[in-house]
Amino acid sequence: MDPVNENPAASRSSDAESARKTAAFRNLHEAGCFVLPNPWDRGSAKFLESIGFKALATSSAALAFSLGRPDTPTSLDRDATLANVRDIVDATHLPVQADFQDGYGVTLEAIAASVQLCVETGVAGLSIEDATGHARQPLYSLPDALARLRAARSAIDATGQGVVLTARAECFLVGHPEPLKESIERLVAYADAGADCVFAPGLRSLDDIAKVVAAVAPKPLNVLTADPIGMSVRRLADVGVRRISVGSAFARTAWRSFIEAAREVSDLGTFSRLANAEPFETFDDLFGPR
Repeated sequence: MDPVNENPAASRSSDAESARKTAAFRNLHEAGCFVLPNPWDRGSAKFLESIGFKALATSSAALAFSLGRPDTPTSLDRDATLANVRDIVDATHLPVQADFQDGYGVTLEAIAASVQLCVETGVAGLSIEDATGHARQPLYSLPDALARLRAARSAIDATGQGVVLTARAECFLVGHPEPLKESIERLVAYADAGADCVFAPGLRSLDDIAKVVAAVAPKPLNVLTADPIGMSVRRLADVGVRRISVGSAFARTAWRSFIEAAREVSDLGTFSRLANAEPFETFDDLFGPR
């Protein structure tokens, strides 16, 4: 017997749940501004849901750090990424966007196949970036990046799931000599090629953000605010930002607390920072039967 068809009712229920999440995620992009926080595992996803966030996104950097790997475009293979995405999707009732790096494919056919696998995890959205991971040519040429994005778009459309496609221009992160100009050119092209949302990680001033918002309108812009640079949800909303993410910042904040506590024990032989540990009851209540 085909295991996929063993329980048609369960399959229909799963499809209906995925459709509900995708519709909710699309609606969040229609107006206003929302925060899309980035868990790195099941537990962090469950907590973020419990305090009222309306959607979540995975983070390749946060996942890489949890696996003891650096944050590079080539440090995570497709299977590790899909496993993490599936874990987070299954852990929560919220829509989840997958950080799907460059689409995990050398050829356009391979990208399409990888994107289909990602959609099958139940994600409500996924992002495709234009960083190559190679020092000599850190960004795909614009024609190549557009072809890869269109392959992802076609693969999503073929599933009929309506998954939100976010296109990322990595110009700021790879040290492009004119990152704002190049980001705008790329994001406008990506929007025209079928991206539902666009994203240029590394934007750091409200003036630059406002320029990108105006250039890509009416497509929504995602802004990464991973450190305190005078941003707030209200200020970003006022310049037209629709979506705000934090990348690996929550994970790195957790790592900072762990590192400081461990170093105190190792270097000083004292345990004062362990007094800041969250009580067992928090986790028993959060992760216990509902």
